Order: sequence, then C-alpha cells, then structure tokens
Amino acid sequence: MISDWAKSANGEDISLHASAELSAIANQQPILFIGGVHGDEPEGVELANQWLNWLLNTEDAISPWVLVPCINPDGYLKNERTNGNGVDLNRNFPSRCWSDEYEAARYYPGKAPASEPEISALVNVIKTMTPSLIVHFHSWQPSIVYSNDKARWAAMHLSNCSGYEMEPDIGYPTPGSLGEYGGNDLDIGVICIEAQEGEPLEDVFPRFKQGLIDIILTKK
Repeated sequence: MISDWAKSANGEDISLHASAELSAIANQQPILFIGGVHGDEPEGVELANQWLNWLLNTEDAISPWVLVPCINPDGYLKNERTNGNGVDLNRNFPSRCWSDEYEAARYYPGKAPASEPEISALVNVIKTMTPSLIVHFHSWQPSIVYSNDKARWAAMHLSNCSGYEMEPDIGYPTPGSLGEYGGNDLDIGVICIEAQEGEPLEDVFPRFKQGLIDIILTKK
C-alpha cells in the first residue's frame, strides 16, 4: 500500500494498493480499479474495499492490478458527490470533450481539466501504468456501463454474475468523465459498475465477486 500516494482537495490521504511495486508492473498493463469517485455512493467504496481484501488474500495466480479504494475522501466523509472544492471528479478528467458548462452544482466540472489533485494523480497513474482495463465502482440504477469495445468481454462477466444489463453508455452526455477520457481518448476499455443505490452494503460484493474474479483471472 502507498498510504500517502495522493492528497485530496481538503488534504485527506488517498491510499493506493497494487499487486507489486508500481515500477515493477508499469510495463505489464495492470487492471486499474477505482472506488469512491462520488462521495455519496458508499456502495462503490464498500465494493472496492471488499474486492481489495479478496485480492490481498487470494492464493490464485492473477493478473497485475492497481486499486484505489476511495479517490474522493472529502466527499465520502461528508456523504457528498463532489470533492472538497465542490467538483464532480467524474467531470474533471482531461478528455477532449471536457466542458466548463454544467446543469447543476453537483456536476460542476472544475475550473479546468484535471484541476483537482485527485484526478491529476489518477491521470498520472493511467499514463504511467497504461492499464489494460479500468473498472470504477459507483451506485445509481443497476447497470454495467462499458466504454470502448475493449471492455465488452469484462462487462459480460460482470453482467452475467450480477444479472445487471450491459449498456454502452450511461444514457446522457458526460464530458470530462473517465469513460470519455479513458475509453474514447486513450482507447482503454473502461467499465462503470452501477450498483443498486441503497442496496445493503453486505450484499454488494457478493453480487459482483465472481465477475471480478473472472476478470482478474482472464485478462485480455
């Protein structure tokens, strides 16, 4: 674990875990998992933490991985979507389609692309690691949203185990999102797991466990 890997807008520590030293897996295209992008979605943080526990304790031969359990501790501590600067981190990625326009305060994209320390740190990891797949954990209406057909194989595993429908997009424009930046701009497969909002936390990981295992054992 790198406990002081990054700081949030409010100065909170953000931890990062990996299957080995980052320098050792930088050329192995690890799978990147991210929880807590939106602080008012505790299901995503719970899923990330339970998945991390499995990864750290398995004896199976698995693909290289990197995992950030909660990229937005500011919002998580306050049960708010945005970070300490009031920015929706999933509108702050430096995608080609980033826009400073927004419909409501909860979608505020920041003053510039990657203006937030949380996203700047993630962008550096993505550039350094060149992950083969990115999976981020959210909660809203149940679905497995994939960006770029490179992620379709993994989305199928998650759909099969959870019973959630696969969707090629969330259903509305998301400029500055991880799907736009990673999936469309960088040509990396990106999956957004949308767990059922309000689902008992103890039920979240069992729903997706087998799909996540299939992904980590079946790297494409």
